[in-house]
Amino acid sequence: MIKPPISLQDLRRKLYVKAKAEPSWRFWGLYVHVCKHETLYEAYRLAKENNGAPGIDGVSFKDIEDDGVERFVDQLHQELVEWTYRPQRLRKVAIPKAGGGSRGLSIPTIRDRVVQGALKLILEPIFEADFQPGSFGYRPKRSAHDAIERVSNAIAQGKTYVIDLDLRAYFDTVSHSLVLDKVAQRVDDDAILRLLKMMLKASGKRGVAQGGVISLLLSNLYLTEVDEMLERMKRITVRGSWAVMEWTRFADDLVVLIDGHPRQRGLRSSVEQRLRRELAKLRLEINEDKTCRVDLTQGQCFAFLGFLFRRIRSQQGRWMPLRIPQIKKRTALLRKLKLIFRRFLSQPIEWVIAQINPILRGWVNYFAFGHSSRCFAYIRQWVEKKIRRHLARSSKRQGFGWKRWSRQWLYDTLGLFDAYRVSYRSALPKARPAHEVS
Repeated sequence: MIKPPISLQDLRRKLYVKAKAEPSWRFWGLYVHVCKHETLYEAYRLAKENNGAPGIDGVSFKDIEDDGVERFVDQLHQELVEWTYRPQRLRKVAIPKAGGGSRGLSIPTIRDRVVQGALKLILEPIFEADFQPGSFGYRPKRSAHDAIERVSNAIAQGKTYVIDLDLRAYFDTVSHSLVLDKVAQRVDDDAILRLLKMMLKASGKRGVAQGGVISLLLSNLYLTEVDEMLERMKRITVRGSWAVMEWTRFADDLVVLIDGHPRQRGLRSSVEQRLRRELAKLRLEINEDKTCRVDLTQGQCFAFLGFLFRRIRSQQGRWMPLRIPQIKKRTALLRKLKLIFRRFLSQPIEWVIAQINPILRGWVNYFAFGHSSRCFAYIRQWVEKKIRRHLARSSKRQGFGWKRWSRQWLYDTLGLFDAYRVSYRSALPKARPAHEVS
């Protein structure tokens, strides 16, 4: 009796269940699933959904679809099966940072993105079973908001000593040999390892490409031992139902929060020593200039994923976390909007609004899960002022036309973005009264 072919979704589910049930099991025969048309089609769909820029070959999604997606997938399948597939060089792009300087972004070709995506679809459920609950970066059904919520909950529970760790050039310093060894601990398939090795070599002698599809999975896998160490320390320091420490990691952004009581000073130094030891094994270096140790009881604050965290008293007399958008994030947004207003100075206002609305919507949707009302009010007023100035220049009038163009007209008639609403994803856990926490 011939067994019916297993679907990609069922395969991923079975891989996860097997990996979860047997942590020491090494998987074999995975390469054939990477080469399947179904896997390659799904990888192409995901790549197109992200709508990235062309790679070094200049081939876009439009070019592929004009030539036929079926032909594209068939060719990739043939190259993988016949062992003739070779990844192409990456296109280097410099992305300016909000605080000055730039970071390098390496863009693979679309064909390489599809192969990386197919490889990720097969490997992801295996390693997802091994990842720890405190890791949130680039994982299925997890987001930056989940990580932010976890940090907020820890602060509400009295964990007021914070180690905000920054790794120096993390993605550029990942060791290829070490990351391949970590993959080999779970994968007993030479073809998979050979394919991964070729992809890593395309990015250089060290590091993983920021912009590569498989890079996100590998970057999480590389820090698995660090996550496991922190989770063990959390478990052994539990007192009844009370956790003395908490940790959260999003890619290379790591925050450790420890109970603020003086008797936990030894734990603080122990955590930091263990972190340094584990990172040294991975040949990673801590950026001391950006790493900070914060005591929230002293009115200090720290930044994580674009938010500035501190603690304040609630009206009920309890300590609660306050999270507001960082000033540099707001400045970067206004700078981006200002460039659009300048670029389309002579264009109709409807055209300008069509350009800025998606930017505003994305920014506000991200920072809506915080105490962002004051920041939103500032941005809204700033945008209104710019819109009015654009209208005044177009009609060759002086001033901002406060009476001529009402606020209601800007939003109802022109369709300017107006969903500046703060929301909360879940209620914070019950915090201890302020007089119980120093």
